[in-house]
Amino acid sequence: MFVLVNLKAYPCDPVAVAEAVADVADDSGVRIAVAPQAAHVERVAATGAETWAQHVSPVEHGSNTGSTLPEAVAEAGAVGTLVNHSEKRLKLADIDAAIRGAERAGLETVACANNPRQSAAAAALEPDAVAVEPPELIGTGTPVSKADPDVVRDAVAAADNVGDVPVLCGAGISTGEDVVAAADLGARGVLLASGVAKASNPRAALEDLVEPLA
Repeated sequence: MFVLVNLKAYPCDPVAVAEAVADVADDSGVRIAVAPQAAHVERVAATGAETWAQHVSPVEHGSNTGSTLPEAVAEAGAVGTLVNHSEKRLKLADIDAAIRGAERAGLETVACANNPRQSAAAAALEPDAVAVEPPELIGTGTPVSKADPDVVRDAVAAADNVGDVPVLCGAGISTGEDVVAAADLGARGVLLASGVAKASNPRAALEDLVEPLA
């Protein structure tokens, strides 16, 4: 299982969370990564934690003021990026361009989708994985694996039909029990944010997440 922690724009210490990610990943043997704000990628990568970008723009080198160039986050130390998170939606053509840009820069990609139908469309663009996250459950603490497990099952089936693209389960993930439930539904990883980024003790939250996997 792959655990990807999105720090969003929460008022946490990204370096401290990254240090916890690196330590817990080393101790447990579970693959854990952290996605900080673009301005923090270099400092977070310096901790040794697997570092992802939250977004890359569908652009190349050139006149693209305000964009997040895939090559720039790669040079800062990121090894992957989210694409089309529900809080940073893109048109289909731009999702495709962002994934191609990430490939150009040597970045792994997780394309986010709201439901199984969108998961199939995202999988057809050949990201490294798809994350299914019903927006209404994000940040609620209620995991989709409990609220609507068919969303995960159907997203896994939809992605498999397109080309065996791994599916991550997102929205409301906060405990090791949630991670196990996601795995039981066919997910090969989880995408979460507030369960770690807003925790008073991020390391303890991470240890709880991966305890059933270690």
